[in-house]
Amino acid sequence: MQSDLLLATVALWGLSLLAALFLPSGIPARIGLALGCACGIAAALMILPGAEPTLSLGFRVGDTPVQFQLSGGACWLLLFGLLPAFFASVLGTTTSSRTCSKCWIAGLAMSLLGAFGVFGFQDAMSFLIAWEVMSLGGAVMILGERLSKNAGAPVLFMLALLEVGAVAIFFAMLLLGNQANEWSFAAFAQPQQLSSPETLVIGLLLLFGFGAKLGMLPFYEWFPAAYGSGSGATGVIFSGVVLNAAFYALARGVLQWLPHSGEWATSIAIIMIAVGVISAILTIFMAFQEEDWRRLLSLSSAENAGVAVGVLGASLLFTVIGSPGPAALAWIVCLIHLAGHSLAKGTLFLTADGVFTVNESYLIRQTGLLRRTSAFFGIGALFGAMSLAALPPQAGFVSEWYVFQSLFHGMQSDTIAARLTLALAAAGLALVVAVALATFAKLFGIGLLGDGHADPTHLSWLRCGAVFLLGSCVLALAVGMPWWVQTLGASSQALFGVNVPFMMKDDWLLVPLSGHFAFISPSKLVIAGPLLALIPIGLLLISQRTFRFRRAPVWSGGRREDARRIATTSLAFSNALRTFYGFIYGPTHNLEREYDHGPYFVKRLIFNQEVAPIFGPYLFSPLVRLVRKIADKVSILQSGYLNFYNALIGSLLVLILGLALFYH
Repeated sequence: MQSDLLLATVALWGLSLLAALFLPSGIPARIGLALGCACGIAAALMILPGAEPTLSLGFRVGDTPVQFQLSGGACWLLLFGLLPAFFASVLGTTTSSRTCSKCWIAGLAMSLLGAFGVFGFQDAMSFLIAWEVMSLGGAVMILGERLSKNAGAPVLFMLALLEVGAVAIFFAMLLLGNQANEWSFAAFAQPQQLSSPETLVIGLLLLFGFGAKLGMLPFYEWFPAAYGSGSGATGVIFSGVVLNAAFYALARGVLQWLPHSGEWATSIAIIMIAVGVISAILTIFMAFQEEDWRRLLSLSSAENAGVAVGVLGASLLFTVIGSPGPAALAWIVCLIHLAGHSLAKGTLFLTADGVFTVNESYLIRQTGLLRRTSAFFGIGALFGAMSLAALPPQAGFVSEWYVFQSLFHGMQSDTIAARLTLALAAAGLALVVAVALATFAKLFGIGLLGDGHADPTHLSWLRCGAVFLLGSCVLALAVGMPWWVQTLGASSQALFGVNVPFMMKDDWLLVPLSGHFAFISPSKLVIAGPLLALIPIGLLLISQRTFRFRRAPVWSGGRREDARRIATTSLAFSNALRTFYGFIYGPTHNLEREYDHGPYFVKRLIFNQEVAPIFGPYLFSPLVRLVRKIADKVSILQSGYLNFYNALIGSLLVLILGLALFYH
């Protein structure tokens, strides 16, 4: 049954790709994509708690037979990546052009097929092909929407960095395959006699290669421009199934292919923790300053990926120092964290598309949208924002709590390097959580609340229902975590030899291996919270009978001001942090004045502020200039002179003959 569902998933997505290319309407293709997502969700639910079926596809890439298998961790990440992808497929993109919509659907089908292959293929060649298809599909999605006039430059920048990462992955697999004499992942996972420097090189190549897709420094700088050129539906796919696939690929490489002993393995773990935590700090700081829904949410995705990579490094570090229990706990926490992130981020990206359909803009500004639309839309968006701000009882609160509990287990280590690294990581992530809270208070408060002074606006019931259902899934994940987490027992047992999920719950309580260490219970919080809320509600009702409320306009120098003119803006909300951390942001402010009837009568003030990128001017721009110089030098190959081409061919022939004569 599971195998049939997996084949149906691939078949539906493949047929949707063909339908988008050849049928005049995109509706059949969208239906096929949604049905494929539903089949993938059903297959993941069936495989997750049980056996992992292996499909032999009956053909070879090179000398390696192509096989497909989903592990427990892959099923978990695929499940929570496909849930928001299902709603994105149903709702579609916000572009109004039918041709653009069909192009976007074709890119979506390519991204889903590629991500599916990344999760399941069991050999290097098939994996690399799927990886490239996934990246190309993302580019097609953005270019197909045409929501931005200059989308080409961000997409090329994204593809350039992703190809650099793909080359790093290729070299890592080349080294592993050369050592194993095979290209299958099963051979990679066998104990190998890798030299210590080779272990470090492979580990860094894997981190560098997969980090390009995950947004690790310096690669996160492609996120805001690329996401900001597409719709929220595109962001749902990028931040959900695609990001989950990239993380699973990194985790498989680190936890299964590399040796787990020695100082070099410890070095890789420490580097992973440092890169993940520093990336999370930088990206959440940058997200706080953004004034566009998509750009802010994209940097938040890189921040959450950084947290997951840091905790994955902690899992590797615990494995190296001989602590399988905390190592397995950290791995399960990574899965929980990305599951909650996929649902919450999908909710807010669909919310962003709702904002665009009403305001025709993705800018974060007070428009009073929640006062003019369905309460279900607001409830779903609130649940998503609460989760990403790590507020109880949402899934983000559960995962962030588990993150810190996992790092605190490092205090029991006898290795000073492990204790110091994990302590500093916990301090860095505490800063990340604080800024994330302010970031999503800004996004929800300014982006959805306020007084817009506009007529009631009714979003489609389909969009409101999608946002509400996805937001409710975030809460359901947290409330049902004591039972959800038990489905990961097989994955923990296979990787670490211990069934850690069994030790992560005590009835309705969630515990980090032991109830004597710490505990929380989102299942009880969701019951106790509404009951405790009856107290302030009762006091409010009593006060309304006792005291009369009077509404008055906001004081503004003795003048009655329009609420929209004195409303808190995104810039004003984030200005204090921008000033305090000016050494990170490098902020610039430009003020221009236009005069009327002489220099004393100001007609208009033009204010512009920007946050300087960290790596762009010092890393990417010099590389671009270098490539252009090389291209200018090599352009002689396109001169069109026949004599030059004949001389070049003659030189190559002489070189080949020389190698044949003198090389033995």
